[in-house]
Amino acid sequence: MSATDNPDATPATPVVTRFAPSPTGFLHIGGARTALFNLLFARHHGGTFRLRIEDTDRARSSQPAIDAILDGMRWLGLDWDGEEVYQFARADRHAAVAQEMVAAGHAYRCYLTPEELDAMRAEAQAAKKPLRIRSPWRERTDWPADKPYVIRLRAPTEGATTIDDRVQGEVTVQNAELDDLVLLRADGTPTYMLAVVVDDHDMGVTHVIRGDDHLNNAFRQLPIYRAMGWAEPVYAHIPLIHGADGAKLSKRHGAVGIEAYRDEMGILPEALDNYLLRLGWGHGDDEIISRPDAIRWFDLAGVGKSPSRFDLKKLENLNGHYIRATDDARLADLVAAKLSLDHDDTRRSTLLAAMPALKPRAANVNELADGTAFLFATRPLGIDEAARPLLDGDAPALLTHLHSALDAVHNWDTESTEAAVRQVAETAGVKLGQVAQPLRVALTGRKTSPGIFDVLVLLGREESLARIADQMTPHGA
Repeated sequence: MSATDNPDATPATPVVTRFAPSPTGFLHIGGARTALFNLLFARHHGGTFRLRIEDTDRARSSQPAIDAILDGMRWLGLDWDGEEVYQFARADRHAAVAQEMVAAGHAYRCYLTPEELDAMRAEAQAAKKPLRIRSPWRERTDWPADKPYVIRLRAPTEGATTIDDRVQGEVTVQNAELDDLVLLRADGTPTYMLAVVVDDHDMGVTHVIRGDDHLNNAFRQLPIYRAMGWAEPVYAHIPLIHGADGAKLSKRHGAVGIEAYRDEMGILPEALDNYLLRLGWGHGDDEIISRPDAIRWFDLAGVGKSPSRFDLKKLENLNGHYIRATDDARLADLVAAKLSLDHDDTRRSTLLAAMPALKPRAANVNELADGTAFLFATRPLGIDEAARPLLDGDAPALLTHLHSALDAVHNWDTESTEAAVRQVAETAGVKLGQVAQPLRVALTGRKTSPGIFDVLVLLGREESLARIADQMTPHGA
């Protein structure tokens, strides 16, 4: 099979991909997946992955949004090559290309007034047709010297344009459907359509991998490439991500910003990476895919044509897998930061010791942090309302027996404490759970916790016995 037959064969020209977000808000889930696919494709082919900040919308672009995008990408390990490019700083270059196209006859000055454009728009609406500008200035050169103008592309009017998209397949649009889009506004600033093409060319981008909401833009941008005689990129337009209800993913479906998954939901970056990778791309039945394997296996042929549905439960289950596989020291650091214990070495050591007991039942970092609450609680312990009934009835008497039995334990480890607790249950003629339940509440204030013998060891002899003693008197006595 030749490279021509196999679209995922290593290209003759070194691969350059890019991610080009607009800094008008956070890095969202769809953008993160697009960045991931661009990174993996570039790394798979030994190429280059670039980052461009498309900050030409000065009214909506902001430095906090730029910082959020860069921070989110670094957190996800989406490491770009070289310095990021800021589109607004290249406005002079964009304008120069527009003027070059005018000089070559591929673009023209258009002096249509706002009123004339409004009239054309009203006419199109009345005819129930889309507005496609074919300016009367297209073939004129008697340009007024003292009137404002825009520069428009002289788009092709006959024939058709076909794109062999690596995801969507062959897509054809009749050139009559294209309009003479504005390249340069009356104030001399470039439009998005022009800036994107010029920047992609100047950055050497060979493959444009982006959301399929940009597919129509490709047909409007190709005439610019052709007018300038530039090599056209390979296009791959990825289906958008939908919510569980099948509608385009939006805020109403929950968190769409990367920082919310990290800060509010306690998701690990490798779990989110793995989930986004499998959201629209597959490699057989593999579900758990490391970054090295993703780089080795990734190809555009594996990207599906249909929108993927974001399933939070699947992400949480995947995150639980990564929690269990993660180094205890790293988890302890994450929990310490969550609890603002970063500079408390003693408590961090306690967290580190607790991780083996806590992480098997945790689905996220928040649950890990919540599960450590009992370790740092002060006496007398606050008891959850749902757990309080477990301290009624025979519980105080059982706790008194437990206190005596545990006080006699010499080696304070899980085996010795378990033996003492089991002996109390046998002596009392009850099941182990009937003893363990009030013991758990006395030690943690909750109905659920890590294994009760792990809890005893983590709290230590002195603290454990003191907490048990606090609950040996019947409530209300």
